[in-house]
Amino acid sequence: MDSTGQNNLKRNKSEKKLLRKQIKARNTLMRHEGIECVSHTTQNLVVANGGLGNGVNRHQLLSLVEECGLVEALLMPPNKPYSVVKYGSTEEAKKAYDTLNGKEIMLEDSNQNVTLYVNFVEKVHWEDIIPISLPPGLMMVEELVSPEEEQKMLESIDWTENEVIQNAQKSLKHRRVKHFGYEFRYDNNNVDKDKPLPGGLPEICNMLLEKCLKQGYIKHKPDQLTINQYEPGQGIPPHIDTHSAFEDEITSLSLGAEIVMDFKHPDGRTVAVMLPQRSLLVMTGESRYLWTHGIMPRKFDIVHASERQKVGSVTPDVGDLTLNRRGTRTSFTFRKVRRSPCNCIYPSVCDSQQGHQREEAPLFHDSETQASKLEQAYVHKVYEEIAAHFSSTRHSPWPKIVEFLRTLPKGSIVADIGCGNGKYLGINKDLYMIGCDRSQNLVDICGEKKFQAFVCDALSVPVRNSSCDACISIAVIHHFSTAERRLAAVRELARLLRPGGMALIYVWAMEQEYNKQKSKYLKEKRASKGKEEEINTDVAWGLFCDQMHDNGSQDSACSDRVLNDSKDKGGNAKQGINSKLPVHTNRTSFRSQDVLVPWHLKGGTNKKGECVKALQLPASSKELQEFSPVFHRYYHVFCEGELEAACKTLDCIRIQKSYYDQGNWCVVLEKQ
Repeated sequence: MDSTGQNNLKRNKSEKKLLRKQIKARNTLMRHEGIECVSHTTQNLVVANGGLGNGVNRHQLLSLVEECGLVEALLMPPNKPYSVVKYGSTEEAKKAYDTLNGKEIMLEDSNQNVTLYVNFVEKVHWEDIIPISLPPGLMMVEELVSPEEEQKMLESIDWTENEVIQNAQKSLKHRRVKHFGYEFRYDNNNVDKDKPLPGGLPEICNMLLEKCLKQGYIKHKPDQLTINQYEPGQGIPPHIDTHSAFEDEITSLSLGAEIVMDFKHPDGRTVAVMLPQRSLLVMTGESRYLWTHGIMPRKFDIVHASERQKVGSVTPDVGDLTLNRRGTRTSFTFRKVRRSPCNCIYPSVCDSQQGHQREEAPLFHDSETQASKLEQAYVHKVYEEIAAHFSSTRHSPWPKIVEFLRTLPKGSIVADIGCGNGKYLGINKDLYMIGCDRSQNLVDICGEKKFQAFVCDALSVPVRNSSCDACISIAVIHHFSTAERRLAAVRELARLLRPGGMALIYVWAMEQEYNKQKSKYLKEKRASKGKEEEINTDVAWGLFCDQMHDNGSQDSACSDRVLNDSKDKGGNAKQGINSKLPVHTNRTSFRSQDVLVPWHLKGGTNKKGECVKALQLPASSKELQEFSPVFHRYYHVFCEGELEAACKTLDCIRIQKSYYDQGNWCVVLEKQ
């Protein structure tokens, strides 16, 4: 073959490879994002691998696409590895399609390369985003200090001193910190009020505070200062400053670099707030006492691309977002030490008032009768009330469960115990699947989808012994409130299986951060809902697909310890008789294994379980609280090894596989 033929062969192979990659990107967009690509030429292109989610900023992409023609709009959704371009004509879009497809670009501020894959789309939907209000009680003051004053304050910090804070080493990791007035103790999130540090606050800070008092930015002069220095990529875990430790006002001065701080309300609302360089953040009232605040550990922030908004909330406007590389930021955080218990109006998150809250919390008993009553009130009744809204949020199957179902032999009889709205009942058409659930309303939804499902308790399934080739129990067993009842649920699955049959079990994990990876539950941020579309940041794909960790063999010593710790000397499960159940704060790490998890019903439901459209009412209004009630569901979140330890007590089964999957502990069982 001559050189021309060889070149043609190489070109054909390259073109075929590009086409395969392009089709794969098209299928991924449809499967995970609901974006349907078309084969004919349009004015609109979707650019896979060309989004904020994989490090491409607006300036870089806009410069690239403008070389092909007039760009009417460039939409870059937050945290997504794709963008959508609208050209002025189909000819310009076709030119971009031919030019950019398969083009490799180097990311700015990075040595990484990404390859763009382009497809046509029919329509592009977006709308004007309503500006997001700052949390109540939050105030921003821009340019509080001049660049010269900023430089003096930064130079006044003596980082060469060997200041070792023993209790802070685990929490601070690589962050540098200094304390003045009082040392903040990271082991108990408090201060020792009887042991002030010598010297008080630095004089340069006293001058600044006098200025703030004179201007009315603060009402009381602080007596505690924490200086933190963060390199790009470092952050602060979401938290509320301890109520009993400090008074209402908490102020923070950002020096050296700007940054985005995330605020979150217990009901799930989030606000990303831009803190410009040399600006002062003042938190009082609700923003100080009720909302968590934190900084995500990342090297780039998603910010507004235009000059119109460089301070305040970062609105999720897909037409005006870009990436901003972080610099080294030094924060001066001022607080006033509290000398009496906090009596704020937010007792649910107030450590001074938690004792009163526990008196009102439901009792947690270990008796069979009381456990059943607790589940009836905080599981069964709740799912009847929230069924329609719950079902509307449960539409994406989890990949590893789909994989389990698709590997079963054709014609297998499979029972989904606790099937919910039946999202797994139709995954594999070659299986004969039946479902059951304790909620009549959820079973009715299954019926509307033409699935076979019936109402029953997972502890007593009216199906004969050894009649199923496989069973799945997804997010069910953690709703049982004693160790005996959880074990009974596993035993019931084993009863249904034929010898050699398989069961897959998923339960919620205590560990929402595992192998240095946060689960989607902790990372998820609610996206804005538009009239035309909803950007769902809960789904990641392509280069940013979350890894699922397999744990084929668990530490048997840990399993034994977990099992032993759950029993008293007589071998009976200990369940904290007469203890009170804490209410978990959504999207935070678990602090207790037995908790009540809030479900915020959007818009409420009518008697038929149909969702009612939400009203536009103030977030704090009594009408909204009545119209959008909060229900509490009981959960027992499993610690590592606990599910396996329970399964190992049954002689009739063996654990074939165990793993951690995005905040859940999972096992695959085989009946002997």
